[in-house]
Amino acid sequence: MAGLPLTFAEPLLLLGLLSLPVLWWLLRVMPPRPRRVEFPPTRLLFDIAPKEETPSRTPWWLTALRLLAATLVILAAAGPIWNPQTGPAGSRAPLVILLDDGWSAAASWEVRIKAADELIANADNDRRGIALVPLSEPARDITIMPGGTARVALRQLAPKPYSIERVETLPAIERFLKSTGDCEIAWLSDGIDTGRGTDFLEGLGKTIGDRALTVFEGGIPSPLALVAAENAAAKMTVKVLRADGGIAAGVVRAIDPKGSPIGEARYTFAPQDRETEAAFDLPVELRNDIARLEIAGERSAGAVQLLDKRWRRRAIGIVSGSTNDTAQPLLASTFYLTRALAPFADVRLGDRGAPQQAITQFLDQKLPMMVLADVGTLSPEIRERISAWIEQGGVLVRFAGPRLAQADDDLVPVKLRRGGRSLGGSLTWEKPQHLASFAADGPFAALPVPKDITVNRQVLAEPDAVLATKSWASLEDGTPLVTGEHRGKGLVSLFHVSADMRWSDLPMSGTFVEMLRRIVDNSGYTSGPGAGAASEASVETVAPLRTLDGFGAFGPPPSSAKPLPADFRDRATSEHPPGFYGPADGPLAVNTLAAADRIALLDTSALRARRASYTNAEPRDLRGILLSSSLALFLIDAIIVALLGAGFAALLRRRAAPAALAFALLLSSMLSAPSPSRADNDDDFAIKAVTQTRLAYVVTGNADVDSIVKAGMAGLTLFLAQRTALEAGDPVGVDPARDELAFFPLIYWPVVPGAPKPPQDAINRIDAYMKQGGTVVFDTRDAIEAPPGEGGASQTPGMLALRNILSSLDVPELEPVPREHVLTKTFYLLRDFPGRFNTGQTWVETLPRDDDDEAASRPARGGDGVSPIIITSNDLAGAWAIRPDGQPMLPLSPGEPRQREFSFRAGVNIVMYTLTGNYKADLVHAPALIERLGQ
Repeated sequence: MAGLPLTFAEPLLLLGLLSLPVLWWLLRVMPPRPRRVEFPPTRLLFDIAPKEETPSRTPWWLTALRLLAATLVILAAAGPIWNPQTGPAGSRAPLVILLDDGWSAAASWEVRIKAADELIANADNDRRGIALVPLSEPARDITIMPGGTARVALRQLAPKPYSIERVETLPAIERFLKSTGDCEIAWLSDGIDTGRGTDFLEGLGKTIGDRALTVFEGGIPSPLALVAAENAAAKMTVKVLRADGGIAAGVVRAIDPKGSPIGEARYTFAPQDRETEAAFDLPVELRNDIARLEIAGERSAGAVQLLDKRWRRRAIGIVSGSTNDTAQPLLASTFYLTRALAPFADVRLGDRGAPQQAITQFLDQKLPMMVLADVGTLSPEIRERISAWIEQGGVLVRFAGPRLAQADDDLVPVKLRRGGRSLGGSLTWEKPQHLASFAADGPFAALPVPKDITVNRQVLAEPDAVLATKSWASLEDGTPLVTGEHRGKGLVSLFHVSADMRWSDLPMSGTFVEMLRRIVDNSGYTSGPGAGAASEASVETVAPLRTLDGFGAFGPPPSSAKPLPADFRDRATSEHPPGFYGPADGPLAVNTLAAADRIALLDTSALRARRASYTNAEPRDLRGILLSSSLALFLIDAIIVALLGAGFAALLRRRAAPAALAFALLLSSMLSAPSPSRADNDDDFAIKAVTQTRLAYVVTGNADVDSIVKAGMAGLTLFLAQRTALEAGDPVGVDPARDELAFFPLIYWPVVPGAPKPPQDAINRIDAYMKQGGTVVFDTRDAIEAPPGEGGASQTPGMLALRNILSSLDVPELEPVPREHVLTKTFYLLRDFPGRFNTGQTWVETLPRDDDDEAASRPARGGDGVSPIIITSNDLAGAWAIRPDGQPMLPLSPGEPRQREFSFRAGVNIVMYTLTGNYKADLVHAPALIERLGQ
């Protein structure tokens, strides 16, 4: 209704508003106010008016009040509903739900799941089948499911951490629609076009044909993303992307590899901006420690930018052996090297003292990379220090020159011939050479080969069997221009020309900058292409280390993740999800979006579809509010009329005592009238409890404990639906003093130390519940607090509080769960029952022995042999508790690999034990039965 979330169940009744003008005209007339006149006849004769009086008019504000009351009655009769449920129109055809589940849907995932759950609930009420189609899984088999199965499948879905290709699911949708025939389609769109959105809309329109389509979009904030992080000379910047407009602002956080915050940077969007920039003005040492950038408050993989060593701004020392650098600085090799390295590194010049002094200084400063331009002979001590520095991960880049051509050392990747090779001189037959190619397995692979670079002189390498594997760039005659090899964790590279313009014009080209950038980018890895003969022509790959989920949280790599090339620079895919790959000391970062990616709104106006929006509010019927308001207005109108007519004054004068008595009776009847809310609540509680099997938990009054327990019982219910045939309803919180407990097969009671003891009425209800076959799980949740030594577990605060509760209960004799107990075999084969902790003991009712004649008279023996009480201290609900995004809510102690899985299995065994009784007791005693049959 005019953009408002308001609809009317009977809109035709709004035509009654047309009668308001007539009602206005009728309400204008009001009889004149009566006046009290003394009876004496003469006085009466004097007051006789000589002319006829006209009736008085009703005040305009009183007429407006009456019209407002009438308007409210008409609106209430039309059945107004605020935030009505939106979705496909009702029919008997199956419902197909198309769900966008890429990274752009993660930020509002709960809203989308809620909308899908409402669609499934409505279809299930109409007994219609449901097909769930996540658009990230083109190979997924599309089948029609009942409502309960569809809910379970919906809860198992999670957003993907990469951009999805909706187009790839069209063939599967087309095959399904051809086989199904008539159906209704609801598309829960994220509203974002990350590429090929127009192709999908055209294909979807052709595929669905004349079938009904409802597109859900709008009503939720547009997602944000981070791309193109750059560690510049003065600051680190990152671009923040969005798809819609309007003024907005936020914060980007910088986090180090250990998860500690380093800094924050604000960003601001102008009304028409689709991208903006956040800048971190931090020292280079802190910027180099940043491993993750994330948008505060935005939970998606697209809002995370991972950084590896390629984003570190390395400090590079440059040492020149030439004496011309100070005489002609603009022609010196240091000038060209500084200009080439400055965009992506902090350059430090060793321009004072001898080259060996500058090298010693840089080694003491532990710089990660050094460039030696025409540095010849070095002392043995310096060579040893440089060799050790390279073995530990240092990168040494050398440039040729007259001094290096006459030197003889091993700090070059290949053995060199003494002297240089001149090309194009007056005394030579050879012409200047051009660059021919880059090695496919070297760091310069995929760089375009420039044709305008000319080499006039070079130092030659001695030919040998491994020269080709160490050549990263070659000239047209096959001689190497750049060679390199890995040594230990470091790298040695040699440019066979000088770093200035004397031997070639390479330093003047843009290719020179990119070549140096590639060398800097490849530094820091333990191995890489071009490392020598061992690498040959193979491409090195790195395995996934840890990856991001759709919400931007780290986790173990999925089974579908595959290794990728060590020089991978593209965006994440289903086979290569975003995260870190390779060794832990030098991982490779893969991000959801590439640096050049941008996002835009998806325009669905070309589709012939019904539009619906997401909403967080529940539908609300406004009829009660409107009718109550109109009744209040009519009451006010009656009071005003009585005041204007002096009715109250006459009533008080003539009937003061009866009026006071009537008012007192009316007030007392209103106060003493029984409220139907408690009875109605009891009926609703009973109907909710008996329509579906549900687990229950005791509400303690502690908000933190109750929220964790509620999430834990919900997590166990979901696990039961996934692993067993039980599809239980949502868990119910109960108050033993007020609620009926007989509806629930199992009640989980978290014991809170220091809480007051429950009233005796609640204790009596629990006692009756256990004697009638129910089972109560008491969890003190404090196994980790037990003092060491024998009997320490019984001295914890939670166990003391539990003893206080059990002191008024008729509790049977208890024992630790025996190895042969049915509880260890009802569904899974278990040895113990861990929760958040695994050191606590689990206690059940002592099993009767064959010679126990009083077994039948034991307290609380109802329930087909099921123990009416189970006591543990391992905090089962804490291990079961999961957040709405499916991630665990609390950590485990000691956190063994499968501890949470076994805690869920323990919960399944407990539930199956309480539901099925001792039906597996025969299996426990099977050996004895077989032995008796054999006899």
